Amino acid sequence: MKQLKSIVIVLLASLGTFAQTPEVWSTLKKDANFFMANDLGRNGYYEQKNIAELMGVMAEEIGPECIIAAGDVHHFDGVQSVDDPLWMTNYELIYSHPELMIDWMPILGNHEYRGNTKAVIDYSNISRRWNMPARYYTKVYEEDGTTVRFVMIDTTPLMSKYRNENKKYPDACKQDIEPQIQWMDSLLDVSKEDWVIVVGHHPIYAETSKDESERLDMQNTVDKVLREHKNVAMYLCGHIHNFQHLQIKGSSIDYVVNSSASLSRKVSPIQGTVFCSSEPGFSVIAADKHELCLHMVDKKGNVLHTVKRTK
Repeated sequence: MKQLKSIVIVLLASLGTFAQTPEVWSTLKKDANFFMANDLGRNGYYEQKNIAELMGVMAEEIGPECIIAAGDVHHFDGVQSVDDPLWMTNYELIYSHPELMIDWMPILGNHEYRGNTKAVIDYSNISRRWNMPARYYTKVYEEDGTTVRFVMIDTTPLMSKYRNENKKYPDACKQDIEPQIQWMDSLLDVSKEDWVIVVGHHPIYAETSKDESERLDMQNTVDKVLREHKNVAMYLCGHIHNFQHLQIKGSSIDYVVNSSASLSRKVSPIQGTVFCSSEPGFSVIAADKHELCLHMVDKKGNVLHTVKRTK
């Protein structure tokens, strides 16, 4: 019965899909605007080039402050150095629209952990728009009196699956996870911004065929901290290549999975699902002092679903 109820909710939500035009796209923007994309790195194949161009065209209307790159910019084995050709074929030559020549705020995904993770951070010294000061970090934006804090975390080392596969993910087991958890807890204690958004690569809750141990480890580390802080509005992630919005009993947080900006995968509703879609795409985040919206956008520029928080 619960499964049927979830399916009905998803079907009703999907009826809200509406075609977009530049005039309508401009109505999505608020005081502070951001794009989020992840699971990009396909050397332009699948839908990557098309979605990259769409992001640029929509940026002309919305004017994002930055682009959140929530991991797996490089499939399949990360990069070996700051001079790796994949920087050009996965990133620079694909996201070449003039409106995308703004700050990008990246985090590491599990595919970056198959290569040289330090090179991903060091690329900040090569590319003007690549801004990754550390494996985990925070950034506050203030626009027209609205403040938004992004808490960017490094999720791969938090999971035993990756730490145990030290040949495949050599850097994961080298990370001391306790300092990151303490940092996140202390940071959220003092965060007073209008909106606080935590971004990681891996989901805490989601429908996926990937190992359940991934979500359990995230629940026992990240979610345990997030639930202690009522100022966290959303947890955003990628990793499983589809759109999902979940609300979990006992938590005030909206858990959002952002779809792949290149190759997507099938998804089904589960308990807690508000919306899900197997379409590829990206998300637009828009905030003012009274409302925070995350719009899930498909490859044609349609808004499939909006996650909304109000004060």
